[in-house]
Amino acid sequence: MDKQLETLRQRVREFAQAEIAPLADRIDRSDTVPPEVWKKIGGQKLMGITIPKKYGGEELSYLAHVIVTEELSRASGTVGFSYAAHSNICLDNLYRHGAEAQRKKYLPALIAGDYLGALAMSEPEAGSDVVGSMSCHAEKKGNVWVANGTKRWITNGPDAGVLIVYMRTADKQQAGSRSITAFLVEPGMKGFSTGEKIDKLGMRGAGNCELYFKDCEIPEANVLGEVNEGVSVLMAGLNSERLLLCGGPLGIMQAAMDVVLPYAHQREQFGQPIGNFQMVQAMLADMYTRLQAARALVYSVGERFSNSDRSIGKDVAAACLFSSQASVKVALDAIQIMGGRGYRNDEIPGRLLRDAKIYEIGGGTNEIRRIVIARDLLKESAPAKPSPVK
Repeated sequence: MDKQLETLRQRVREFAQAEIAPLADRIDRSDTVPPEVWKKIGGQKLMGITIPKKYGGEELSYLAHVIVTEELSRASGTVGFSYAAHSNICLDNLYRHGAEAQRKKYLPALIAGDYLGALAMSEPEAGSDVVGSMSCHAEKKGNVWVANGTKRWITNGPDAGVLIVYMRTADKQQAGSRSITAFLVEPGMKGFSTGEKIDKLGMRGAGNCELYFKDCEIPEANVLGEVNEGVSVLMAGLNSERLLLCGGPLGIMQAAMDVVLPYAHQREQFGQPIGNFQMVQAMLADMYTRLQAARALVYSVGERFSNSDRSIGKDVAAACLFSSQASVKVALDAIQIMGGRGYRNDEIPGRLLRDAKIYEIGGGTNEIRRIVIARDLLKESAPAKPSPVK
C-alpha cells in the first residue's frame, strides 16, 4: 500500500468514525440517512474519487475508491452501500459514457453531494437475466422518448436527483443485445414516479423502491451513450461495480473485529476474560484470517483494475464471491462470541449480519459469480481447435 492510499484511508477513517459511526444505529432503526451526511461526504471530496479534477473530482484510482467504500462501510454498512451506488454505479458511469453537456449538468451536484444518483436495471421479472428479460421500453416520438414500465430494487431510488435507467428501445428478436438504451431520468419528468420505500432486512436507510414510467417523456438529450448500445454501457461498468461492492464486506468485517476484540477482554466467565479460552481464540483467528484473505484478494484485483487491466472478469467475480461469503461468516462469529448480547437488536453484530447478507445477492448473486468464474476458466483453458484439413 503506497503512502497516498494510507493517508487517504486514515483521513476517511477519522471522518467516518467521527461523523458517521455515531449515526449508524439511528440510521438502521429509522431506515433513513440524514441528507446532511451526503453533503459532509461531498465536503470531504470523496464522492468523485475517480472523476477528473476538471469536474471537481479527485482523479484517484479504483483501489482508492474501494478503500473509501471500506472505511465508510466500517462506520455504517448502509452509508457505504449507498455511497458505492452513488459514486460508482451512477456517477462514474455517467462520466465514462456521458456527453460533455451531460457531464457539466450533472457531475458538479453529484460530486458535491447535493443529491444522490442511482442506476435502474432490475425489474419485477428481470433479475439475473436482466438483458434478456427486460420489459421496460421506450419509443421515439418526435424529440422525446416515451417510456413505460416498472423498475424494482433501485438503491437510492427514493432520494435520487438523477437516475441512469435502461430501457428496451428495439425489438429483441431482431436486434438481440443491441436493443437497449441507457437514459438519464430526473424526478419531475412527466410520467415518472417512485413507489414507497421497500422495507428491507438490512442496509436500512439505503432507500430502495420501484420506479414507475407511464408515458414518461425523456428528452432526446438525455440518452446516455448511443441509442441501442445500452448493453455496452452496462457491461463496461460491471467490473468496476463489482469491485467497489467488495469494499462493503471488508468494512463490515473490520467493524466486527472492532466490536469483538474489546469484548473478548472485558467479558469474564469462570473468573477470567473469555479471550483466554481457546474456542474464542479460534473464532477470532478465523475471523481475522477471512478478513485479511479477502482484503488481499480485493486489493490485488483493485490494483490491477486501476492499472487498466480489464481482462479480470473472473477475478472481480471471485473477489465478490469470497468477500461476501467471508463477511456473513465473520458477522455470525461476532454474534457467537458475544452470545446473548450478540443476539440482541440493540447490539452491533446483528446489524452487521443483516447488512452483510445483501453482498451475496446484490450486484449479481454469488451463483451468477460462480458461473462467470467457471465460464472464463473453461474458455481460457479450452484446447485449440485443430486447423481444418486442406
